[in-house]
Amino acid sequence: MALAVVKDLRVARAPATAEDLEALETDVLAGFVLARAAAGLSDGTISSDVMHLEQVRAWFGRPLWEMDPSDADTYFGKVLRVTAKGTRLARAQAIKTFFLFLELRHKVEIHQMTGRVVECPIDEMNRPRGHQQAKIRIPPTAEQVTRMFSGWREELSTCRKFGPAARNYTACRLMADVGLRVNEACKLDLADVKWHLGRFGKLHVRHGKGTRGSGPRERMVPLINNAGGTLRWFVEDVWGQFGDDHTRPGVPLLLSERKNADGTVSRVGDETIRAALAKAATAHLPDWPDDITPHVLRHFCASQLYLAGMDLLAIQEVLGHAWIATTMRYVHVPSTHVEDAWLAGQARAATRLEGLRR
Repeated sequence: MALAVVKDLRVARAPATAEDLEALETDVLAGFVLARAAAGLSDGTISSDVMHLEQVRAWFGRPLWEMDPSDADTYFGKVLRVTAKGTRLARAQAIKTFFLFLELRHKVEIHQMTGRVVECPIDEMNRPRGHQQAKIRIPPTAEQVTRMFSGWREELSTCRKFGPAARNYTACRLMADVGLRVNEACKLDLADVKWHLGRFGKLHVRHGKGTRGSGPRERMVPLINNAGGTLRWFVEDVWGQFGDDHTRPGVPLLLSERKNADGTVSRVGDETIRAALAKAATAHLPDWPDDITPHVLRHFCASQLYLAGMDLLAIQEVLGHAWIATTMRYVHVPSTHVEDAWLAGQARAATRLEGLRR
């Protein structure tokens, strides 16, 4: 019995030329950018990933899909050996993400044109270890922060420009009381103050920081910690001194002394708020060993809310964190916290026992 002839039904393709590969590489990178934009990542995050890929491509000299684990060993073990850890981690992550895209979208096409099977060159053996740790920001005590704001408030009655000084004071109080980021405060509109929402009123933070560069993350922040009282004083007694129309759509909450080309008042910048806070801290808290920044006030807010009895999930919602682990890094407790917690537990146990005796 004769064997039947097996016919290959696959379409025969001519060997890919250098121009074909160059065109494919361009199309693949453009598709990668579009896919990341469709996923909701910010332009800055996408640009950063592309920059990392271009750096690796310039060193490698060939399309990235030709990289082997040995190439990655050489690149991270020699070329980036003394580079900052954050750069190495970011570059490795960009490569892994790009190869995942290649495997999902272009694996068959690349194999047909080059005969190469796409496989990520970063594996468990050569993957850069570690993670980026943010600088630890231990906030000042409640007594110190109260002293700084008290001195700052007394200055308002004698300062040369009351309106801008009161605006800077209000912005920093919002950071200390409800944990706003400085750029979140600067981007608030007057209409974002929702006086009648909830028990205390709320702030509609429309430009919150998104996780991993995913774009703005909105949240509603309750005006607790007397933040509502501070805001009401500013809006009723100070805001009108800047000379803008409160009925204008998109009018800022924190106004600048400068005007736009159309005569409207512009929005205050975050550097103005940072400089005012640094000046106030130097004048009223000279014993504080470190610089007090807006982000330190955010840590202070988280710590004070926790010490006041607010649970971590609620603090996470106030601060706008995507992960509870991030919120935990913002909470700093005094050195006697363990002892105080033990004594409080003993007191609760004694109260329960007293109830049983009765």
